[in-house]
Amino acid sequence: MKKSDLVLSALKETRVISIIRGVDPIHVNRVINSLAAGGIRLLEITLNSENALSIIEEQQERKDLVVGAGTVLNLSEAKAAIDAGAAFILAPTLDPEVVSYCVERDILVVPGVFTPTEVLNAHNRGAKLIKIFPAGGIGPQYIKDLLGPLNGIALLPVGGITIENTPIFMKAGAFAVGVGSYLANPALAKEQNWQEITRRSKAFISAARI
Repeated sequence: MKKSDLVLSALKETRVISIIRGVDPIHVNRVINSLAAGGIRLLEITLNSENALSIIEEQQERKDLVVGAGTVLNLSEAKAAIDAGAAFILAPTLDPEVVSYCVERDILVVPGVFTPTEVLNAHNRGAKLIKIFPAGGIGPQYIKDLLGPLNGIALLPVGGITIENTPIFMKAGAFAVGVGSYLANPALAKEQNWQEITRRSKAFISAARI
């Protein structure tokens, strides 16, 4: 199986990507352990977080996690993340150079788009999973509407995803959801409330497995 398909297969098991952004590096490992204890398998380390590349490198020995890079804004950032061991690349935008580079190397690339034209453009360039961002303000109906004419394309809504709306996004046809600070919560990390992070992880996975 291709590397990119292995990542998709892992995501299909849990349907949740935890986005780690702005967590104090002192607490990152404990946050990751707490997420994993709750069943999270895919982690997105955003490149605008402190020590992002080092965190990606450090997690390579773990067999229970698939770690990728997020907030990848250009080709040089994509290359640096892949060199650090990122198994997938997420972006808030659609950069054709980044998509082509990742597709050629069989790295799952998840460009961020919003309109039907952008969705189809990303799909035609070889993206196997496409991020709809920001999704919270428009809601699950937009996913359903997109998949009317664009059925069969795997969509990942990100932005404003909650435990309450996750089942609705999934019923609307989303492949999975990307969850930010509610899961990898900097305040909970500062309080060292690891049990709550684990509890939320379990709850999100349950909500996504409708």
